[in-house]
Amino acid sequence: MMKVNVKRMTEKEEEEETSFPVSPTGQYFTSSALSISVISVLESEIPIDDSCTMKLLKDVFLPINPRFSSIMVRDKNGVKQWKKVEVKYKDHINVPIFPEGKSKEFYDNCFNEYLTKIAMGQLPQTRPLWEIHLFKYPTSKSAGNLVFKLHHSLGDGFSLMGALLSCLQRADNPSLPLTFPAFNSNPNSGNDYKKRFCTNVAQMVSGVVNTFLDFGWSLLKSTSLEDERTPVRSGDEGVEFRPIDISTMDFSLDHLKQIKTNLKVTINDVICGVLFLGVRLYMEEMKYEQKNANSTALVLLNTRNIAGYKSVKEMLQPSNESKWGNQFAFLHVSVPKLDKEESSLNPLSFVFKAQDVIKRKRNSAAVILTGKLLDTLQKYRGPEVTAKYIHSTLKNSSMTISNMIGPMEQMALANHPCKGFYFMVVGVPESLTITMMSYMGRLRVAVGTEKGLVDPHKFKSSIENAFDMIFKAAVPSKPAN
Repeated sequence: MMKVNVKRMTEKEEEEETSFPVSPTGQYFTSSALSISVISVLESEIPIDDSCTMKLLKDVFLPINPRFSSIMVRDKNGVKQWKKVEVKYKDHINVPIFPEGKSKEFYDNCFNEYLTKIAMGQLPQTRPLWEIHLFKYPTSKSAGNLVFKLHHSLGDGFSLMGALLSCLQRADNPSLPLTFPAFNSNPNSGNDYKKRFCTNVAQMVSGVVNTFLDFGWSLLKSTSLEDERTPVRSGDEGVEFRPIDISTMDFSLDHLKQIKTNLKVTINDVICGVLFLGVRLYMEEMKYEQKNANSTALVLLNTRNIAGYKSVKEMLQPSNESKWGNQFAFLHVSVPKLDKEESSLNPLSFVFKAQDVIKRKRNSAAVILTGKLLDTLQKYRGPEVTAKYIHSTLKNSSMTISNMIGPMEQMALANHPCKGFYFMVVGVPESLTITMMSYMGRLRVAVGTEKGLVDPHKFKSSIENAFDMIFKAAVPSKPAN
């Protein structure tokens, strides 16, 4: 009997060591209602040499987090757990083959179609939820592309960014750490909300009113109040399963800072103003009669109360404020409306309108209440019901906007200097997704659009025109290159 008891205790200890709970948000993102992933693209300055891929995965990538070598299983109570497994590296590495000796424009089309294929594909639940793709053909922007696809249940953009950055080094001097632009504590984080909410009586009263209105409106937007159908929103069921086009554009951070300084606003105000004006210009370009249709943007907020990126080791510590995982919330922002006078004479009004609405929503605890609502749904109704609520929140809006801060210096992976870096969230039930990543003094904007609904070239042109209009109005003495 003693031997049997010892054996059972050993098996239990081994099971606990190789299994750990899936976070509530991780369960939402692997439900029947949602399956969302993040695609990150590293543009290589030199042709890709894949000879060290296996070694990098084994020695650098997998040790970052046990989730990268685990699959989801259900325990005897039906609760999802991460279970460590042996990783078969070849199952996660993809190297597409195309005809040799073609033009860069030919490979541009091949890469765009391949990204669409990656975005539509589902990560198999029978193996760890990530894969890499080595596109070894020269495009107009790079000598090759390394594509990571990671399931959102592994972590949010902040966590996954930290993971990828831990695999990279400075191209000029690998012994030096990467540095980032000035990064202030998120004004929308939970602790900051509480501080702002209680600063003085006037702000507290205003905050109560704003909280009531914002939370009520958010609740309606997530349940019954849909945006109108427009050239950027089909509103159809199953839009997340349709092909998408992914296109990118670049803006100078120096030019964004010039606008910020001259208008005395924030960088986020400028970015939102450009995007909102661009969306309205696109509706006008497409001859859409109701160019001022009600449209809502879901702005993703990092809810960690932090002052910059933390190492992966720090994020994995239970007591750290910058925890690994999905620590974010949605902020509903109405897209300002356009008329002839504003579009031709006053493009800056979109920046100021964005500033006003964001400033007002910062003096609100609606994000906190929304988080509490999701926790309550999870506790009493389960992850499937909560996932359906999140799905409805996404589907009823017109677009999602998320922004990440990248390094100021050029990065390199296995001695491959990275010429560019961007990401895209895929599998969301929306026709338009916009992501932004700063890197080496540039802001890379990636746009994911529903194929056949949104014209990616015209939409890109509308955003670029909006930036030029705002820059020329804010900094009239200097050209917007």
